[in-house]
Amino acid sequence: MTSASTAPAGRLPLPRVLAFATGSIPVYMLLLVLGTYITPFYAGTVGIKLAVLGATLSSLRLIDVGFDFVLGWLMDRFETPIGRFKPWFVLSLPVFILGVYKLLNPPAGAGLEHLVPWLLVCYLAYSLLGLSHAAWGANLAGDYKERSRIFGWTQGVAVIGSVSLLLAPILSHGAIKPGDGDSMPKLAWILIVVAVITIPINALFTPERVVRDIRRERSGLKDLAAIFTTGSMSRLVLADLLLTLGANTTAPMYVFFFHTAKGFEISQVSYLLIPYIGAGIIGAPIWAHIADRVGKHRAIQIACLAYGVTQSILMAIPAGLLAATAVGMFAVGFSASAFIPMMRAMVGDVTDELRLSTGKERAGVLYSLVILVQKIGTSVTAIIVLPILQYVGFNPKPHAFNTPEAIFGLQMCYLFAPVIFVLIGATVFFGYKLTPQRHSEIKAALDARERVSLASSEESLLGSAEAPPAPAE
Repeated sequence: MTSASTAPAGRLPLPRVLAFATGSIPVYMLLLVLGTYITPFYAGTVGIKLAVLGATLSSLRLIDVGFDFVLGWLMDRFETPIGRFKPWFVLSLPVFILGVYKLLNPPAGAGLEHLVPWLLVCYLAYSLLGLSHAAWGANLAGDYKERSRIFGWTQGVAVIGSVSLLLAPILSHGAIKPGDGDSMPKLAWILIVVAVITIPINALFTPERVVRDIRRERSGLKDLAAIFTTGSMSRLVLADLLLTLGANTTAPMYVFFFHTAKGFEISQVSYLLIPYIGAGIIGAPIWAHIADRVGKHRAIQIACLAYGVTQSILMAIPAGLLAATAVGMFAVGFSASAFIPMMRAMVGDVTDELRLSTGKERAGVLYSLVILVQKIGTSVTAIIVLPILQYVGFNPKPHAFNTPEAIFGLQMCYLFAPVIFVLIGATVFFGYKLTPQRHSEIKAALDARERVSLASSEESLLGSAEAPPAPAE
């Protein structure tokens, strides 16, 4: 296993970037299942009412947010022989296996008493995986552009895993259909096998860079205040919340919208996610290239504008046109593929900014804030959207009749909420000060300080080696 001390400080070779990126596959596959298929599965097949399900999902998300901050603090506080982030990443594997198997294999007559504990276990697995992997990615990057490169490749590889899950109906000749009640236990085994393969690959072949100029003393309220009051991080937290609200508002309604409002079969609904998610394979590296040219915050603003335009065009496409809808989904997915990798890379830049001003490494806590915000955002969408659908009379049961008013309410929820939130999120970055030029200055100062720290350590060791032996008594 590659130890933390052997990690390179410069540009990471592509094979190691790809090895690291494999660890994102189970993260995004789990996110896909939890965000898209849990609602129709537990509402339609298990039979939990929409309003009750929405309130439960939201409450669990709010309970779960505490996991992330505690985990982030622990990652920043403790160093191990194999690094700060790698042990937590490896620990996620047994939690992932247990949670996924139980959640997607409910016994007959199951209800909230089954959903609540095992969904919390899955949320914990996602926290362990997502937080440690994101903070580890920031640790690997040597500079502003390298960070965009690493997170761009990570997003692209993650998309490959998600698309493979969506291709399950084709690859299994119809035996596995994501979203279908009988197929959910099979999806559980797919996720488990993928995790058992990819998590060890990531852990075995990816280094973790040692940062020599940081202080490890106990954090106080002043240190936490520095995190929350940093202008760059405050903007990132707000923007990430808005982008999460925008992009994730559609997730609980996705199956309902394309099956009921657009008239596609369940198998076709899953296929339509392929161009949406698959667009990230192309989109993430392209957005990383755009960020290198204009800056990460400008790249996100451009992507937000593109998202608003493409989402509106998608809504205007007539029902039942599969090819045209697939093109529309690709365009929306291409635009949205900038959000996660660029935001993750920008949090890494703020980590450098705080390290320069405080002398402490806070990657774990900073990334815990981002994941915490994501969970709050997704919980808010569930508690707002699902009760509205129940209010307008939408029936989530398979083959149920829905009135034109119920379908119209579904359409309006699917269109306006994401576009409004995303466009407001773009405005947050006007006046953003952590530009590529400013980060270059920060990185130069950090490199200089680390060289001084290394030289001081070498002089101390040399002095100890050359000291004369103590005289015998």
